Amino acid sequence: MNKKEFKTLDEQLNIFESKGLTIVDRQRAKEILLKENYFFLNGYRRIFMLSNTEKRFLKNSTFQELYCMFTFDRELRNILFKNLLIIENNIKSIISYTLSIKYGYKEKNYLKASNFTTDHKQQRRVNDVLNKMKRQIRVNAQNHTATLHYISNYGYIPLWVLVKVLSFGLINELYGILKPQDQLEICETYNLNPEDMEIYLSLLANYRNLCAHEDIVFDHRTQRYISPTRFHEKLNIPKNEENEYVKGKNDIFALIIILRQMLDKDKFVQMMNEIDLKIQDFKWQVKSIPIEKLYDNMGLPSNYMDIIDID
Repeated sequence: MNKKEFKTLDEQLNIFESKGLTIVDRQRAKEILLKENYFFLNGYRRIFMLSNTEKRFLKNSTFQELYCMFTFDRELRNILFKNLLIIENNIKSIISYTLSIKYGYKEKNYLKASNFTTDHKQQRRVNDVLNKMKRQIRVNAQNHTATLHYISNYGYIPLWVLVKVLSFGLINELYGILKPQDQLEICETYNLNPEDMEIYLSLLANYRNLCAHEDIVFDHRTQRYISPTRFHEKLNIPKNEENEYVKGKNDIFALIIILRQMLDKDKFVQMMNEIDLKIQDFKWQVKSIPIEKLYDNMGLPSNYMDIIDID
């Protein structure tokens, strides 16, 4: 079995150079590697490679450009994350309000299996989700300020407090077991249909976790695909041989399309302006690859900012 041995900063830079990467300021590069980690920076090499098979850097690509790709993705994550947290809070509030007003505000009431889908094929899923929620009550009852306050003073934890300690992934699962009429009521807030909402929540939770754990985001592709929207059509996004849109289906632009429909307009405009500013900075700093290559990796059409003005 091959071993991955420890490499000094100089040895790490030598590996980059052996693959064709130009290092202009070696001392600055070592400072960056010490703080940011060779493994994490190296994760951004793909966009600078000659091809998928030829694992060498493009001519004239530099360590500083690689670091620029790294910092661009970090800044993109930060922009997306703060807006994903807004959506997460909104969804938690809407779901907790919808269920509380119908099924009560004590866990013995709102966690009854009869409050959820009656589809026999889904019963195992219902029990699994409810057990996860009950476990969160047990785990957080004495450990979280909000839940401790309600347990100590009232003897129960209302759903609008419980959602504070539920992950976005579990909220996604909770939505999936709701009765169709409850799903519809929740979706009406965003003028979406229940099927699209379930896919949207899945993608939102996926990107939220990537951002929270500082994983690579800019070229991520999700397993699920969003349905065609008016944004795809009005932005004239091209289609492939199967008549499917080639961008905005399971990429960053798909996430942007979701946020366009679920964020308040002013917050969405601010987010897009922030993303556009980072892209323009990238374009100015990175010369070895055309900006279109970044667009393709992100799934962005060249007219991505026009999404702001589409009704």
